Order: sequence, then structure tokens, then C-alpha cells
Amino acid sequence: MKVTLSALDTSESSFTPLVVIEFAQDVKEETKEWLKNRIIAPKKDGGAQLLFRPLLNKYEQETLENKNLYLVGASKIRMLLGAEAVGLVKECNDNTMRAFTYRTRQNFKGFDDTNDDFLTMAECQFIIKHELENLRAKDEKMIPGYPQAKLYPGKSLLRRLLTSGIVIQVFPLHDNEALKKLEDTWYTRFALKYQPVDSIRGYFGETIALYFGFLEYFTFALIPMAVIGLPYYLFVWEDYDKYVIFASFNLIWSTLILEVWKRGCANMTYRWGTLLMKRKFEEPRPGFHGVLGINSITGKEEPLYPSYKRQLRIYLVSLPFVCLCLYFSLYVMMIYFDLEVWALGLHENSGSEWTSVLLYVPSIIYAIVIEIMNRLYRYAAEFLTSWENHRLESAYQNHLILKVLVFNFLNCFASLFYIAFVLKDMKLLRQSLATLLITSQILNQIVESLLPYWLQRKHGVRVKRKVQALKVDIDATLYEQVILEKEMGTYLLAFETMSVISVVTNCALIGMSPQVNAIFPESKADLILIVVAVEHALLALKFILAFAIPDKPRHIQMKLARLEFESLEALKQQQMKLVTENLKEEPKESGKEKAT
Repeated sequence: MKVTLSALDTSESSFTPLVVIEFAQDVKEETKEWLKNRIIAPKKDGGAQLLFRPLLNKYEQETLENKNLYLVGASKIRMLLGAEAVGLVKECNDNTMRAFTYRTRQNFKGFDDTNDDFLTMAECQFIIKHELENLRAKDEKMIPGYPQAKLYPGKSLLRRLLTSGIVIQVFPLHDNEALKKLEDTWYTRFALKYQPVDSIRGYFGETIALYFGFLEYFTFALIPMAVIGLPYYLFVWEDYDKYVIFASFNLIWSTLILEVWKRGCANMTYRWGTLLMKRKFEEPRPGFHGVLGINSITGKEEPLYPSYKRQLRIYLVSLPFVCLCLYFSLYVMMIYFDLEVWALGLHENSGSEWTSVLLYVPSIIYAIVIEIMNRLYRYAAEFLTSWENHRLESAYQNHLILKVLVFNFLNCFASLFYIAFVLKDMKLLRQSLATLLITSQILNQIVESLLPYWLQRKHGVRVKRKVQALKVDIDATLYEQVILEKEMGTYLLAFETMSVISVVTNCALIGMSPQVNAIFPESKADLILIVVAVEHALLALKFILAFAIPDKPRHIQMKLARLEFESLEALKQQQMKLVTENLKEEPKESGKEKAT
């Protein structure tokens, strides 16, 4: 029997909450009721057809705080139909990966009508998020209760509610039981073993799993470099031939680890289905806005926005802003060098142990300033990229990454280039590099690990005391969990570019060394030509290695080719079926014409 969205019930009183919506204090009831009706309304009427209820009932709301928290979920059938709508790819019983469809659900590995674990936690929350973000205005001119919050057809409702301050945040809710199992297999017990990347992916999603998978891979990949680089750190050799060997090894190593990672990444993303989820015609991103119209390619109704307006925003606003930020970063760098000169002069005049420690202070201060500037710029870049109004999520991410990469590269490494090629001070270069790297690592550990952990523990104790003091018959566990989690903070081509830059800078630094310059005391042109020739030879070797090692393993290429062939065959059969039906209709039409 075919199941449609219109047959689903959206009035279930109890369901597994997956996402929490937090309204601002004193939000009008008509606004909450309007959003609730849009969330539970059928898809054909422009709704999301999800399940929605307040965290607390009326009696509990009179007794407790946090009256503006609402839970969102979906029935099992709605979730499966949502998985088909977003194009999730799952493993079939014949070990192939295919796009999930509700009609052929029994063909997929692990599916059972009585089993609720077919879709992972991350997939379920992705479906809910997708449906909420794609709620768009139809005929509404404003948000009910807030005349100043204007709407127009095609505007994302959730985004408008967030930017208007009516909705504070929308966040996924943890499954404490599943999270505890993941903790036990991941980091609770100390053991030298690989991370459970598949389990991480099942709970947190593909992006987080790839992040931790890359960290694990890169940590192991650094071992050969550490072993070979240790003698270069311990012994200051005058023979620069050894540094040429190390630079060559560095080039080969950086190329190999990237190519091997691409192959491993292809294996993981194929296994998870994301390698097959690329669409030729992506849906508009939730933040994309424009006049509601018909897409001339897909024939679907969606917001339309002129491309020339976006280009004007990019070249007249975003580009000048990025250039201004780059100039400011260079200005801060020059202040840092003034501090270095001041600290060095102070040490030379006094020569005490205290002033020798002071030599590292400018680098430490500069490292902290760099981290602060990177974080502030990230917020500005996200705002600008969103304001540019890109239609596709991929375009949005590409423009954001470009902005962040350019600024972060200049902000983090400009001082090192200046020391190496302008000041030509190798001692200061070593000191600055070590200080910047170590300070940056310590700051990141504090800000991203220790500080959130301490704040969460502190807030958790306060919430538990408040819940225990209440004499109310409520689901204290769920209430406590939602209150705790609403306080939690929200937390690249790039490597290819860095590896090319590393080749150029290594060759240039070796060419500037006194030992190499002594070989060509009279002709600097010959020296430059040899350095450029070596640099080109190393880059050629890098690109040959990159070309020789396929990004995808052979078995993944074969499976992808097989799926593409099957898709083409299915399309041919569908077209043949349409042609056959049309041929059958023609005699009927001819008969009607003769009768007339």
C-alpha cells in the first residue's frame, strides 16, 4: 500500500523529541500558535507535517521557569518519507549503496518495520532540521503579533524568527543512552586503539566524524616527520645539503598524506552514502531569499534573486571589507615587530634573566591577538557571506572558506614571511614560530575544551539543585536535559595550497642561506635560476605523485560506475515506458477523431 504524507497523523501527544525550539521571553501566544500550526500542517498546505508540543504543560508552566521551550519530532513513517525526500543513501541487502525510497524499504540492510534504529540519530535530526529550515512564507505579510517583522513569499520562516529575536535558538537534543555508549567505546577507557569513526558518524553526523577521522590520521602521519625532523632540531648543521634533503622529503610526505587521505575519505563517504548524495540541482539554502517564482530548470517554485545584485554585493562591499581587514592585520603585525625591538633593546641593556624571559612576551601577546582577530573576523565573514545571498549551500561554503582562508593565512603567517625574507633573522624566525604555535595550541585547548567543560559542569550543578528543590510531578530527567543543553555553545584545497607554498618558501630560504650564497659570490642571477629550477622540479614531482595516486580506490570507482550505469538503464526504461504509453494513446485519439 502506498503511504503519502497526507495520511500521517501530526497530533500524537507523546513522541521522542529530537529538536528544541526556544522562544524569547514574553513572546505572544498567537505567534507560538501560528508557528505550531505551520509546523504540524500537511506538506501540501506548506507545512512541515512534524510533531510539536511544549516541554511543560499548563500546570508546570505556572510552577517552573523556561515556559518558552518546545519539542519537535516526527512519526516513524514521516521520518522514512523525509529520508526519501532529502535523498539519504543507505546500504542495500546486496551490499550496494542506493538512495532510500519508502516503497523499496524492505530491500535495505537493517530495515525492519519493528526496528527504530534504521535511521541514525544524526540522520533523524538532519531530516527535522531540513524540514524546519524549508518552511517558507506563502501569503503572510508579517509574523502574527509582530507587524514590524515583515514577510514576503519565499522567505524562510525560521530564519526570520531568529533574526527578529522571536526565536532565540533551535538545537538538537542529545540521546543520553546512545551518548553514554559512544563515550564508553570512544574515550572513557584509555586504550591505544582507533576511534569508532562509524559510531561518531551515526550520532554526530558525517562532518564531525570526518573531522575526528582526519585528526587521527594526521596525528599518525606526523610521526615520520617528527622522527626525521628531530636531528635537525637537536643539531645545528652548517651543511645545507641536509636541509635540501629534508625539504624534499617534506614535499613528498605532504603530497602522499593528502592523496592517501583522499582515498580513505572516499572509502568512508561511500560507506556512509554521502559520496552519492551530490545532486546536479541542489535545493536553495534556507537563508536564501528573493521573490517567489518558478525555477526555469527544475520547474519548482522557489525564491529567485538576480545574480548581478549578488556580484555587486561581493565586489563593492565584501571585497573592500576583506582588504581592509588584511591591511589592519598587517598594521598589527608591525606593532608586534616594534614590541620585539623594544624587548630586544631592553634585554641588551640589562642582560638579566628576567629580560631574557621578556623576549618571548611580544610573541605570546601577538599569538593571543591573532586568535582573537581570527575569531572576530570569522563572525564578520559569516555575516557578509550570508548577506551576499547565495542560492546554494555549496556556493555559500565556498565563499566563506575563501574569505576565512585568505585572512587566516595572512594573519597567522605574514609575520613569519616578513622575518624570513625581509629581516632575514633565522633565530627570530625559530623563536616566533615556536611561540606562535605553542601559544595557539594552548589557547585552542582552553577555549574549545576546558572552558566549555567547566561552564557546563558549573551550570549542571545549578540546574540539578533547582530541579531537586521542585515539588512538582514532571519528567525531571527530560526537563533537566533540555535546560542544560540550551546553555551549550555552538561549536580544504587549503592543504594543497599550503603544500605548494611550503615548497616555494623552503627553496627560497635555502637559496638565501650564506652557505649557498658563497657558492655564487659574483653572480646572483645563476643562484636565482638554480633555486627556481629546483623549486619547479620539486613541484613537478609533487604533481606527478598527485596524478599517479587516484583520489578514489579502484573498488569505489567500480561501484560508482556500476550505480551510474544502473541509473542510466532505469532512465531508459522509464523513457521507453512513456513512449509505449503515448503510442497506445495515439490509436484511441485517432478513433475519437474518426467518430467525430
